[in-house]
Amino acid sequence: MEDFQVTGTLVWYYHICPRETWLIAHQIVADQDDSNVEYGRFLQEHVYEREKKELTIGHLKVDVMKSKDGQLIIGEVKKSSASQQSARMQLLFYLYELKQMGIEAEGELLFPEERRKQRVVLDEAGIREVEILKEKVVDIVSKQLPPPPMKIKWCRNCAYRELCWA
Repeated sequence: MEDFQVTGTLVWYYHICPRETWLIAHQIVADQDDSNVEYGRFLQEHVYEREKKELTIGHLKVDVMKSKDGQLIIGEVKKSSASQQSARMQLLFYLYELKQMGIEAEGELLFPEERRKQRVVLDEAGIREVEILKEKVVDIVSKQLPPPPMKIKWCRNCAYRELCWA
């Protein structure tokens, strides 16, 4: 756990399913042929084509990056706003980590199917949320076994469902 680094993906999945967070962190790969995984790849490749896409900054992988009126804007693309809280926390995490690197940015959640976006700004409350969340992710991932499966609304579309309910 010494070299372990919390990532945006782990932050995203922590709010969806802590068990999935553990599985991802322990390099247990989801079903790559799952239709939701394939659709996510499609969205990533074909929306916001004019923006710089999937950039790696240290341990961060941001979906979209642009500059508007001299302000750096980091965008996170999601297929729907159904898991908006997870997406918001992932974006706050990116903004927090960038701030730790000395980079000031704002964020935008992008929901192309809904043709809408939501502005996200890192404030003091967001900083506290991210710091607490990072501790929770480290706690889950450091356990020897994953949390037990729990039926939640995301299970039917989860690429890991066979690991929980087979």
